[in-house]
Amino acid sequence: MKIDMHCHTKEGSPDAGVSIVEYIEKLRALGFGGMVVTDHDSYDGYRYFKDNLWGKYDDFVVFKGVEYDTIDAGHIICIMPESLKLRILEMRGMPVAMLIDIVHKHGGILGPAHPCGSAYMSFCNTRRGHKVSTMLKFDFVEAFNACESEESNSEARVIANVYHKPGTGGSDAHRIDCVGTAWTNVPDDIKTESELIAYMKNGAIGISCGGELYGKTAKDRLGPLNNVLVQGFWFYNKAGAIMKRHKRKLELKKKELFLRTGR
Repeated sequence: MKIDMHCHTKEGSPDAGVSIVEYIEKLRALGFGGMVVTDHDSYDGYRYFKDNLWGKYDDFVVFKGVEYDTIDAGHIICIMPESLKLRILEMRGMPVAMLIDIVHKHGGILGPAHPCGSAYMSFCNTRRGHKVSTMLKFDFVEAFNACESEESNSEARVIANVYHKPGTGGSDAHRIDCVGTAWTNVPDDIKTESELIAYMKNGAIGISCGGELYGKTAKDRLGPLNNVLVQGFWFYNKAGAIMKRHKRKLELKKKELFLRTGR
């Protein structure tokens, strides 16, 4: 079954222009069997699907995920069990070590998105990017991203192979013409987040990924001027992390109680 493991919806990502209905309809037409919704620090896209479209598409699986903005390691894709509500993953700014600990303690998986892409947003181009101990703790690596360059994707594939991590593929689509440009092949019988998590944790036998480069992103259009946007993201992420600090602390206290008591 082909699934797109990196999808941004307009219901959940402020910079995306594709509705989740448009995603589903186009991916189904292209022969995909599913998608992972990975909005920026938000489950709103998946919530819209669950509240308004649940049960409408029996031949297509929508998995819940999130692309989390860490303070020190770029964008990390997280997938949690379907029964779990983890609001802390909608509050940007945790360090990657804390994120890994929380995701794993709650039965989830995570891996770096576009690991060799732009500075600050991509794991290998952050201050944590050369920490072997951190890379070893990831459960997968995004080895093909349609919005990255061939060089970036080639380096990501090398990393996945060196660290013996399953390589995933995702379009990272924010516009309709990018939807369907990347895929990950997983077994047809995977229908829930828990099944996808178990598959990844057990070695992801038979997984493959690939696609075609989109070539129409902002960085493709802007060239060297894209560095201005990259620097702007650094300030935006720092400011967002500071603004969410108090809420993160409150949520972390709740989760610490949960882990201590088993409730």
